[in-house]
Amino acid sequence: MRFNTTITKTIANGVLGVALLSSTLSLAQKQDAIVDAIVKEGTTNSQLRNYAFELMDVIGPRLVGTPQMMQAHNWVKDQYASMGFESRNEEYGTWKAWERGTTQITMTSPRIKSLEGMQLAWSPASKKGGVDGEVVVLVDAKTKADFEAWLPSVKGKYVLISMHQPTGRPDYQWQNFATEESYAKMKEEKATAEKAWATRIKNTGYTAKELPKVLEDAGAAGVVMSYWTGIMGANRIFGAETKKVPTIDIAVEDYGMLYRLAENGKKPRINVNAQSKDLGTAKTYNTIAELKGGEKADEYVILSAHLDSWDGGTGATDNGTGIITMMEAARILKAVLPNPKRTILIGNWGSEEQGLNGSRAFVADHPELHNKIQVVFNQDNGTGRVANISGQGFLNSYQYITDWLYAVPEKYKKEIKTSFPGSPSGGGSDHVSFVSKDIPGFMMSSLSWGYGNYTWHTNRDTADKIVYDDVQNNAILIAIMAYKASEEKELVSREKIVLPLDNKGERQEWPESKGPKRTSN
Repeated sequence: MRFNTTITKTIANGVLGVALLSSTLSLAQKQDAIVDAIVKEGTTNSQLRNYAFELMDVIGPRLVGTPQMMQAHNWVKDQYASMGFESRNEEYGTWKAWERGTTQITMTSPRIKSLEGMQLAWSPASKKGGVDGEVVVLVDAKTKADFEAWLPSVKGKYVLISMHQPTGRPDYQWQNFATEESYAKMKEEKATAEKAWATRIKNTGYTAKELPKVLEDAGAAGVVMSYWTGIMGANRIFGAETKKVPTIDIAVEDYGMLYRLAENGKKPRINVNAQSKDLGTAKTYNTIAELKGGEKADEYVILSAHLDSWDGGTGATDNGTGIITMMEAARILKAVLPNPKRTILIGNWGSEEQGLNGSRAFVADHPELHNKIQVVFNQDNGTGRVANISGQGFLNSYQYITDWLYAVPEKYKKEIKTSFPGSPSGGGSDHVSFVSKDIPGFMMSSLSWGYGNYTWHTNRDTADKIVYDDVQNNAILIAIMAYKASEEKELVSREKIVLPLDNKGERQEWPESKGPKRTSN
């Protein structure tokens, strides 16, 4: 999931407001035998733990282009086939193929210590047994000429390119335990350090993204960084920019130690043994499953979640929980409603993390479906209960979303806040691929559970962070809403709102439909 753009602002004018679903609606509900059966099946026969075990513990992280991603596609396809769904892997492009191995980082001087860290995705491997080298800090150059004069000195050395954090404690501990003066002092020190480090990077004449390649070309033994989230133990793990030497991320505690040793003239040394395999090029896929409908089989309700992940952890909350939620919702529907009016299609998208590529490819490759999609329900932001649904700028979304929610027992919707008509998301997750084509697509946005700083794209995104009661809640909720959407007499309205003026007084435009990136080159 691309976290920074997931939650969009609602439109100030014409908004019906934020509505907390009233419990009085539930009291007035008529009994629906299908809804009762969905709740019973999801409660007494849940397969969520089994799905999570196979996907996160057995297969593990699902970085696009890796053998594990292909294994995940095949496992999901086979699971749906075993349930009686039609399932397939749809090829849409290629990506650089790579397989992660082990990373062992040892400080060899001024003392021996194992360090906590790992190579970034697609990092080149080191020599077998590792490479030993001195650790130096990126020079505090005043000009690009100064940087270029220093650059030859990095040959055979490991270069630290991240800021030294003034503290390894999260803000909430400072707020809870520090004096007001001490907390303010720490915040000022951190802001000053961030500004100074940004200037240090700028003065090299290169961006932070360009710098690793420059250091590599100058003969550095490797590039060392620490992308700390502000939560103890949690670092973000993205992709390497180097092509010949390893790029590694080290935990904030060990990184800070190396930085201080280097800055104080102790000339620390580390041995980096980072093993991985460059496998050339791999095909990319979406895994599609369909529970065929009856009367309106050529119309679709889509359950949407991305199968890929970054690989610092096992991709449990981004987006393993979304995948197992949709699998469970689909399984429940097959058990309870084997012949829905409309076809239930489950999209398990590839390469969402590189720009919604899988869902954008599906939309681009299936124009014949655009006018036949009733709705898209997307899940992609953690393990929590669904708590927010925005109308995404569809004028009449209030009517049909609340109609479908009306059928949901109070237990499964009592915390949901709705925002209508809302405004269309411009990015963030796979529903955007559909919204940009005027197809009603809705993010089933979840309670945080610390997602943003703790598990989103970090080394802590692992199966132990899953809250199964919340995921079960979501599977039952989505199964009921998919059932009601499938049984509607007609396709719902796609009428859009008139977007407001921006800060320049110009009319905002509906998000542009973008094509997928079909290759990593």
